[in-house]
Amino acid sequence: MPDALPRTLPQTRWTQRADLAALVEAIGPANLRWVGGAVRDTLLGDAVNDVDAATPLTPDAVIDRLRAAGIRVVPTGIEHGTVTAVLPEGNVEVTTLRRDVSTDGRRATVAFASDWRDDAARRDFTINALYAAPDTREIFDWFGGLEDLAARRVRFIGEARQRIREDHLRILRYFRFQARFGATLDPEAEEACGELAPMLKGLSRERVAAELLNLLALPDPADTVARMFALGILPVILPEAGQHGIEALRRLISAEHSAGVRRDPVRRLSALLPALPPVAETVASRLRLSRAQRERIACAAARTAADHDDPRGLAYREGRECAVDRLLINGGDIAPLMDWEVPALPLKGGEIVARGIAAGPDVARILRAVEQKWIAEGFPARDRVNRIVEEILRTF
Repeated sequence: MPDALPRTLPQTRWTQRADLAALVEAIGPANLRWVGGAVRDTLLGDAVNDVDAATPLTPDAVIDRLRAAGIRVVPTGIEHGTVTAVLPEGNVEVTTLRRDVSTDGRRATVAFASDWRDDAARRDFTINALYAAPDTREIFDWFGGLEDLAARRVRFIGEARQRIREDHLRILRYFRFQARFGATLDPEAEEACGELAPMLKGLSRERVAAELLNLLALPDPADTVARMFALGILPVILPEAGQHGIEALRRLISAEHSAGVRRDPVRRLSALLPALPPVAETVASRLRLSRAQRERIACAAARTAADHDDPRGLAYREGRECAVDRLLINGGDIAPLMDWEVPALPLKGGEIVARGIAAGPDVARILRAVEQKWIAEGFPARDRVNRIVEEILRTF
């Protein structure tokens, strides 16, 4: 059995922030509890980047109290009960307790609540429904989240199928959290996600893309992605990714680690797709990716075995980022690109004209010929470029 987690939030740097103490004083310790990721990650000993709070007070009451205390507040999501306290050491979202009135799988209609348990019950997983009192640091856990967190188990609150029907995105969130925290699989959750996978078709592509990229950004999501494929979930959201793509993802993750480069979700998405630019462009368009992401995925899809022959030439032609993507995905060596800046050809068309060639297409052809030889010779210095120009002009 895993060691039990404490029922009191450990004292850590963020719990001792002076600006959070001022926030608690303004709202009142009885009216505020830390919730979600900050509580979960502190219990695991992980870094905490964002702190969220819940309160039974209405958004208007929170705004009034914060302003009275001289704390700037922004109504970032007031229609959903959320305001943001702007604090020196990091903003805090303060959300009024809520309960679901109706859901349709894509969005929920909520009402404000006064019961902490009602708010916890509408959250997705038990490990995300942990609350902590700011003054005593006592942890409130109504659904066995502490036990699940100790076991590294991601479990839906209540009946898994019902929670997924309320919000179809929870299927993808389950696998993202499972990849990050999970060591023990929850059979009910796995079965429910596989059974209800077709519901993902009704979600906006932007939401699907965001969850997929967040999953791929984790240290090693390969086993999780493989399980999503086996359960029929990956074919719903990314039918272009087959078993070959999953194996390519495994190799890429290993290559990233060996090369000491940062993990990159767009590169990993590229590895899942076949080396066919039209297919990559279709996927990028369907997922509503940014223009830069679309161009990057299309460039990575143009990878070939010949990329290995001249990594620096590849980086010059396609850009360093694309070259690194293609080499890592195909198992090439990126060492020649480390600490190397892509140079610019030290020659201008006017210099060709000055040598007696009339301005026009001939100048462009000569420049291309010089550039090709310059690349083939490993980007030599200016004096060698001058000799290359002379050699080409003699044969022109």
